[in-house]
Amino acid sequence: MPSKFHSLSSRIIARFCLFTIFISVIYGIIALALMYTLEDNFIERTVHQEAQFLKASFESTGQWPKPRVDNMQLLFSEKDLPDDFRDTAIEEPHRKEFFGRQNRHYHLYRFSQFPDVFLVAEVSEQLLVRPSRGGTIQFLVISGLLVTIVACLIAWMIGRHTTRPLNQLVELVDSVALDSLPKAFADGFPNNEVGMLAQVLENALKRIADAVERERSFTMDVSHELRTPLAVIKNAVEVLQVERDKPSGSHQEHLTLDRILHAGEQMEQTVQTLLMLAREEHSSEYSEPTDLMALIERSVIDNRLLLSNKPIEVYIDDSCAVSVFTEPNVLKVVLDNLISNAFKYVEIGTVSFSFVNNALSIADTGPGIQTNLLESVTERGVKGDQSTGLGFGLSIVNRLCEHQGWGLSVNSGEGTTVSLLFSS
Repeated sequence: MPSKFHSLSSRIIARFCLFTIFISVIYGIIALALMYTLEDNFIERTVHQEAQFLKASFESTGQWPKPRVDNMQLLFSEKDLPDDFRDTAIEEPHRKEFFGRQNRHYHLYRFSQFPDVFLVAEVSEQLLVRPSRGGTIQFLVISGLLVTIVACLIAWMIGRHTTRPLNQLVELVDSVALDSLPKAFADGFPNNEVGMLAQVLENALKRIADAVERERSFTMDVSHELRTPLAVIKNAVEVLQVERDKPSGSHQEHLTLDRILHAGEQMEQTVQTLLMLAREEHSSEYSEPTDLMALIERSVIDNRLLLSNKPIEVYIDDSCAVSVFTEPNVLKVVLDNLISNAFKYVEIGTVSFSFVNNALSIADTGPGIQTNLLESVTERGVKGDQSTGLGFGLSIVNRLCEHQGWGLSVNSGEGTTVSLLFSS
């Protein structure tokens, strides 16, 4: 089942929007952290300045003055620290900022030369960021959403602009006929990755067009070059048949001429079938009710020379006495290939035919097919150690079966069974 289609433009928009949301969140976190840092630095500087004033006054007068700021107080023992954070300040002597009860907030300054002197600043009224934190976060969220919407609109325009050449390329090459492949279209695309893809497709389509033209020329040449000598053979045999009827002709000559004539007709049918396959023609219009048993018997007789001096028995089951709707010449070529293979490789035993569930089975008691070749035996050029051919027979059979919509299966163990499942 093909995977679900995902639009490249939609992916660009989605990823652009996700990236914008991510950047907005990071920016919001950084903005909040910066606001907290600036606020703390401002308070810390105020406390430090007051501590320096108090220290300088003590050093000059010998007495600690009263802090100038109302929210600050000077303490001379850890026991005098506010209950809100006394225990925490004792456990963490290097900490400067503390949170108290009822949203109170403290900054603590320790005098390094006077370990028992502390400057405590209760800065709850000076805080600006923390009281407005909810509104600040709301502002950042709304501004982030607005930025995301603008970014998505920009991404939509970028996505459309980016994918437009790709859509044009798809429309150009989609469902084109082999005889009208587009040419010289890459120059109309931008000089980027899409242009490179268009150039690659143009080169590939050019090679395909050249291959199609070569195949068309080959088919026409084969059609002319093979049919002409076959026609000459048939004409020559017909002339010899006239001579055969004269009293001077021997019986053996008569048999030889009959064999030549029949072989010529068989070659002509085979060539027509293979040319039809090469042209990718569909032969349903040539299909007709065909007597399967008669066709099998005819193919067996045509290949009887392969049985010379071999103790082989051929069985054609009564189930083969059926009519199948098919193109008889195609089926004859298939049967000739399968039967000739069976007759070649069986030295002693049987070759039997049966028809069950719309499938024709040809079973022999030959040596069978090598296990490592069984899955690929219908591929071109694949043949076993005992084969004397080029490995094209079963490949042609397979292509003809695919062309006709028939099923083909090859099973081998003690002998080989080939089954043809006809389309209903």
